[in-house]
Amino acid sequence: MSTQTSNAQWFALHTLSGQENKVKNYIEKFKKAEELDDLIHEVLLPTEVVSEVKGGKKSVKTRKLYPGYVFINMCLFDETKKVMIKPFYFVKDAAGVIGFVGGDNPAPLRQAEIDEIKARIEAASGKEVPKVTFEVGEELKITDGAFANLTGRVDEVDPTRGKLKISVSIFGRFTPVELEYWQVQRASES
Repeated sequence: MSTQTSNAQWFALHTLSGQENKVKNYIEKFKKAEELDDLIHEVLLPTEVVSEVKGGKKSVKTRKLYPGYVFINMCLFDETKKVMIKPFYFVKDAAGVIGFVGGDNPAPLRQAEIDEIKARIEAASGKEVPKVTFEVGEELKITDGAFANLTGRVDEVDPTRGKLKISVSIFGRFTPVELEYWQVQRASES
């Protein structure tokens, strides 16, 4: 039974909530021991870095882009388009895996789908995404910097840079101030 990388396809695995890392690590660790290195090529767990401020403290966490799913590039079908038993059960029976999307007849992802997933990973790479989003006209309290404890209204939102332009009343005049998301909180949260 010959297998080539050319018949490798991407599949989505449905996992138990919070078990995505465990599934990825298990498959990557044991595929060699199970002699499946030539059939299982890549395990993908798309994430992004999210920043949040609570009580004036900024925290950064990694958040899964597709919670409950892991993506795997593997050769699952033989030349006759039948599911190969060994790689199928190795992946399906891994701790934390509910099963392949498509059940016993796993449906490979279309190239456009995996391209979109990889584009989301690329877009999130090296960037901190604020967990909260703000809207123009919203009233915010400044929690950090020279204007701390003042409130102002949002004039502009720049989500790609994580910055806001806020009009703050200083000495009876509105002054525009540029701040980062983590330097403010909703006025109602204080």
